[in-house]
Amino acid sequence: MNMKLICVSIVCLSSMVSFSVVSAPAANVKTSVNRVESPDRVKESLILPYLFSSESMGLNLGVGGMLNGYYQDQMTIGGTVFGGEVSKAGGGGVWNFKLPKTERFFLSVYGMMGYYPKQRAYAGGTLDFIPISMPLPGSNDSAQTQYLEADGSSNWFDIKLEYALPFGATANKGMVEYQLKNGLLISEPSGGDSWNPLTHGATVVVLRQFNRYQSFEFEEEELDGTIHAIELGILHDNTDFSINPSTGSSQYLSISHDAAWLDSDNEWTFINLDMSKYFSFGSSEYAHQRILALNFWTGYSPSWELEYDGIGGKKVIGNAPYNEAATLGGFYRMRGYDQNRFHDKASIYGSAEYRYTLKYNPIEDVNWLKFLKIDWFQLVGFVEAGRVGAEYTASELLTDLKYDAGFSIRAMAAGLVVRTDIAVSDEGTNTWVMVDHPF
Repeated sequence: MNMKLICVSIVCLSSMVSFSVVSAPAANVKTSVNRVESPDRVKESLILPYLFSSESMGLNLGVGGMLNGYYQDQMTIGGTVFGGEVSKAGGGGVWNFKLPKTERFFLSVYGMMGYYPKQRAYAGGTLDFIPISMPLPGSNDSAQTQYLEADGSSNWFDIKLEYALPFGATANKGMVEYQLKNGLLISEPSGGDSWNPLTHGATVVVLRQFNRYQSFEFEEEELDGTIHAIELGILHDNTDFSINPSTGSSQYLSISHDAAWLDSDNEWTFINLDMSKYFSFGSSEYAHQRILALNFWTGYSPSWELEYDGIGGKKVIGNAPYNEAATLGGFYRMRGYDQNRFHDKASIYGSAEYRYTLKYNPIEDVNWLKFLKIDWFQLVGFVEAGRVGAEYTASELLTDLKYDAGFSIRAMAAGLVVRTDIAVSDEGTNTWVMVDHPF
């Protein structure tokens, strides 16, 4: 069993990994969450030490913290630092700061710098010509052993500006207010009844500038890469409760581009479509909620091309790095595979989750754990299928798909969903600890 992450507390580690580079939509609904159980209305805070151990990083100690709703109802400030024998990292940011004298513009700035042992990249198809008899590293037919691995740095920084459009649930203001009791929505839902962006749900436009730097320190040489890219996207969230949906749907469409500015390695473009649908089966004797959640994601890079040498060897040009664009594997998509295990010109992915929110809360009456503010626990079973390919065609993307399945335990902590997912594939078993539902 390849244990990616083991932690003594879901909430502790979540305060760290919330700063990770993610594959979820860059835009989100701006929300103010008022828990009936919190006398300070929307204000929530959490400061926690944590420890975790992984096969590559060893034992690490750290501390993370967050403030939510203190300066503005929807705004969050957070940060974390951690370190081990070799690894060390620190990061933080401000999310959803409403710009002064505006009602609909929200700014987020966040990033992380770190040095990690045994970084793994299923990459190398852009460095040298790959022999005709060998698949490209990270391609659908590639071997699990086709990767680069070395100690090195991994730094990233994002800044994004979002605008809540003046119709639907945000017709009168740019933020949606939710009232919760025991972690369940008791106020008017923001969507879910019918699909009409003019009257239901929230629509958000996002402009994101994102930067990545990663290095691999081999004995003979050091390899590194940088991107400075821009993403423009639009999200329509027509769910009843965007943080923990039970009905409705959401759609996100975006285009990303790196013009090889500054020290960026390549010029590339990527188009992305992400859609989710939720069905509620109501409550039962033991469950507050029984939800079927479905997700479909696909992407295409028109700039991605193959270059050939005189003997049939191939090399990729015009591509995003292995951990961007048409990529599968990791804590959001294809969780049974290593992070960024597959990447290519095009990708397709589908997932189904059955989410069962328990009425029973085992720590509800444990006084020394009340500071975690856990309102409910949720049991989740899921299946996933996906594929990357060199062409965006049905014959390429709908044959020889990869599959995995798994189980998850999730909790609503201080108005935030945190999760531990265990997934099994033909390449092993992975455990992930993360903030938010994967979709």
